[in-house]
Amino acid sequence: DSNDDIEDVSLFDADDDVSRRSKKSKIRHPVASFFHLFFRVSAIVVYLLCELLTSSFIACMVTIILLLSCDFWAVKNVTGRLMVGLRWWNQVDDDGRSHWIFEARKVSAQGSKSSSEAESRIFWLGLITCPMIWVIFAFSALFSFKVKWLAVVVMGVVLQGANLYGYIRCKVGSRKNLTSMATSYLGKQFLRQVRFPGFWETS
Repeated sequence: DSNDDIEDVSLFDADDDVSRRSKKSKIRHPVASFFHLFFRVSAIVVYLLCELLTSSFIACMVTIILLLSCDFWAVKNVTGRLMVGLRWWNQVDDDGRSHWIFEARKVSAQGSKSSSEAESRIFWLGLITCPMIWVIFAFSALFSFKVKWLAVVVMGVVLQGANLYGYIRCKVGSRKNLTSMATSYLGKQFLRQVRFPGFWETS
């Protein structure tokens, strides 16, 4: 009989892949994920059904603005930090100068992040889709001459658009990085057309 040490390993790393996939798909912060969508979706639903529920424009406007304000605070201070490890804020130094700070959580030594792919999808889907809906509402209110709703719609575009811009800056980097990425993309497209001049021509 041999007394060699026996190590229990998974064949072909199948078990490791399954466990890694389950960790990525698991929602680790269900409350934060819920409130990330609750306030912004509720504001859109109230805007769509407001005239059916009540005839008071003031009550509808106050309700929508309160929901938008709660959404702005929750997304900026809570859900972004928990769900994707990003945060942004404004800081005033001793000289009275205002500085915008955009941070992203650093990857740990093992290369793992505390946020899951499911939470990341929920976060970015809600962050991008809802401001686009408010932009559609803005054009609809403008072309249908619903002037009284323009202030509410503009508030939705500004508050949710600010969070979208802030988190894109956190994800991508500074404005210089955004410009360099756009420049490099356009440069690649130009070189592709120069390299294959007959690509767009049909025989």
